[in-house]
Amino acid sequence: MGILLSALELAIVEDGRAATEVLASTTTVTTKLEELGYHRVWIAEHHGSPAIATASPPVLAAHLAAVTSSIRIGSGGVMAPNHAPLAVAEQFATLSALHPGRIDLGVGRGPGTFDEKIVRALRRGADPATDDEYRADVAELLRHLAGETGIRVLPGEVPTPEPWLLCSSAAGARLAAELGLPIAVAHHIRPQNTAEVLQAYRENFKPSQWCEEPYVILCVETICADTDAEAAYVAGPCAVIKSYLLNGEGGDLAFPTREQAAAHEFTPESKELIAQFTAAQAHGGPEKVVRSLKELAAATGADELMLTAPVYDAAARARSYELVAKAF
Repeated sequence: MGILLSALELAIVEDGRAATEVLASTTTVTTKLEELGYHRVWIAEHHGSPAIATASPPVLAAHLAAVTSSIRIGSGGVMAPNHAPLAVAEQFATLSALHPGRIDLGVGRGPGTFDEKIVRALRRGADPATDDEYRADVAELLRHLAGETGIRVLPGEVPTPEPWLLCSSAAGARLAAELGLPIAVAHHIRPQNTAEVLQAYRENFKPSQWCEEPYVILCVETICADTDAEAAYVAGPCAVIKSYLLNGEGGDLAFPTREQAAAHEFTPESKELIAQFTAAQAHGGPEKVVRSLKELAAATGADELMLTAPVYDAAARARSYELVAKAF
């Protein structure tokens, strides 16, 4: 297709397991991604979740970069409202100094949690950041990376990490365009916004030192198995979680096992919402998944596809990534 494949790792935890096991599995999956020729792997930032073990993207990125040699490693993303811009610049400049030319700094707007108590704790007691504060944080971060604040981030000439903005709304896309940043579009979260996001980004883009022309990563929920039926079975636990989230019934949920998910009784409304969401993603056997990905790439003009496989079993995630890579 002439399009790059990348991956977003969430370190999904099955109910009853500890982070120790799933983070070791994430390492195994990342080395497999490098072997398969994936371009980059990013780590999401989530806090206080029983289902996701990626509370610290820079720490996990440092580990993954140390056990790989060529694949790009980064954040997808660091949630800007949770951190001082200088601290983020120092962390990722250090990563870039250790692994020159391989570090991405994806930045996002959300808090990475549904828990207001955690939001307040991450903000050191402050209220959630406003849009203007987010804009100011991102701009300050970029100035630190460019050496324009008068503060020495690290001594000497250090390779700069590649900055990205994560977008799920037109407002975020316009900010990325204004700052001249490449974007990662959260199609895997809000597919209904994708067309508007891309239009706002491309129509308003201004070249910068970071990016000369618009560049789009499209993040797609991709669950691939040897057959459509097996893919549906593997995706079962994620479907259970979605059945609650899509109905606004909470976010502090653990992933059930596949056996538990297979026995779960979905309401007709939940079934319809999940079917609509899944139709906009890429689930199924290799032929079906690749067809879906090609159609999404053609419809959006994406420069790169970032696959995320929200299944807790490392072997199933690795198999999903492998089937897609080989089918391409």
